[in-house]
Amino acid sequence: MSDIFSFRGAEGTGWSQPKPAIPPQELLSEVPASLRREKLPKWPRASEPELVRHYTWLSKRNFGIDTGFYPLGSCTMKHNPRLNEKIVQLAGIDRIHPLQPDNQVQGLLAIYFEMQEMLEICSGMDQVTLQPVAGAQGEFTAIRCIQEFHRKNGEVNRNKVIVPDSAHGTNPASASMCGYEIIEIPSGIDGRLDLNALKAAVGEDTAAMMITNPSTLGLFETEIAEAANIVHSAGGQMYYDGANFNAILGKTNPGIMGFDAVHYNLHKTFSQPHGGGGPGSGPIGVKSHLAEFLPTPIAGRREKVDSDPELLDGDYWYFWKDVGDSSIGKVQQWNGNAGAVVRAWGFYRRYGKQLEKMSEHAVLNSNYLRHKIMNPSEDTKSKINAMPTEGANSELVMHEFTLSMTPLKERNGITGKDIAKRLLDYGYMSPTLYFPQIVPECLMLEPTETESKEVLDKFAEDFHAILAEDPELVASAPYSTPVKRVDEVWAARNLVLRHPSRPQE
Repeated sequence: MSDIFSFRGAEGTGWSQPKPAIPPQELLSEVPASLRREKLPKWPRASEPELVRHYTWLSKRNFGIDTGFYPLGSCTMKHNPRLNEKIVQLAGIDRIHPLQPDNQVQGLLAIYFEMQEMLEICSGMDQVTLQPVAGAQGEFTAIRCIQEFHRKNGEVNRNKVIVPDSAHGTNPASASMCGYEIIEIPSGIDGRLDLNALKAAVGEDTAAMMITNPSTLGLFETEIAEAANIVHSAGGQMYYDGANFNAILGKTNPGIMGFDAVHYNLHKTFSQPHGGGGPGSGPIGVKSHLAEFLPTPIAGRREKVDSDPELLDGDYWYFWKDVGDSSIGKVQQWNGNAGAVVRAWGFYRRYGKQLEKMSEHAVLNSNYLRHKIMNPSEDTKSKINAMPTEGANSELVMHEFTLSMTPLKERNGITGKDIAKRLLDYGYMSPTLYFPQIVPECLMLEPTETESKEVLDKFAEDFHAILAEDPELVASAPYSTPVKRVDEVWAARNLVLRHPSRPQE
């Protein structure tokens, strides 16, 4: 009996479809006996309605940008245009294999080549590779290129990488994976890079400095060109963490600032969806003196000539081009996350001339939400237990901002984590919590450029409502989520790594 009916049947396949034209036994005869199962796997049996209900129920337990406001600072969780999804599902894109010959994948190769050029232009770099499949992998790849650059110049003594104390945690981790020693320098009293501390840290053993601009505090490093001069004068290289790239597009670029290498988060700046571990994409761009060390291959292009009878019609021929003998090799089994590249390419082609407006709106939304939170109405202010303090002294922030919940903690014991948990009950994803670590009881918020004024007004209103609630109520949140407040200390000391319904083996 078909699994569309209430009776599950013996097979319980989970879907309903007509009987196959060729009997399964005939197909099975084509499989060598040594590869056939002797017993059926003990998979759960369910009818199609049961299976659909199960996964629909699971989907309702998830939170995503499509279900609510996602102000996760430094991760740029913004709306992803659905047009990108239509493009990436075209048969000529999602039905091809990475080992197909160049003449069968000219369309995808053209997209790769155009994306490389687009990223070069907007970042001020000379060459781009799309191979890395995550921001952290892009960091690692860029530092490896810098490492090989120094080795080729005979400067193997350069074994230190400088990072500010506001850096992303992946920066020192990526450099450490390359064998470098990490030198952390403190921020100044305004939250920006301390040039005197940088001057004291550089030397003949400096390989590179890793920094993002704007910083994780949402502050633009106004003296970044001078910082680049300091590092370059010592023989080091400048690396740009592109996590906050969406705040400066169309206004300036890392090349102008003096950087030698940059990674891009296609899954942030250029709208490729991400979260939950992937899919990500972290291409890197470099100045010409580092190009020979890039992972191989990259997308190349040459003009069509009449002596090439096999070429397709068109002005150019696209192909996978070897970088050369100095390449660090491959950092990914194929040539990057093609789906992410195509989605980002679609976003860039659609909004390329408006990317400056994207940056303007990201900065505008951040400053507007910051102002709304820090300046409640007089009626609301009278009900609030304690207002947060701002994470850095600045009249203007960029795409994100930080708040310290220390005043609230000192008054009634409510921590930044308590506020973050309670926001879940109001239908929001939590902001980034306790990062950067230089801001005590830190919440980092990034509204992105795709949220409306109405959404930001409502969030500020709900944020104030939480600050006015009974501290005991806030301290026990959340109440509406499938998993309530977890005893983190107990959980850390009593790890449960197996589902309780699964028997011990």
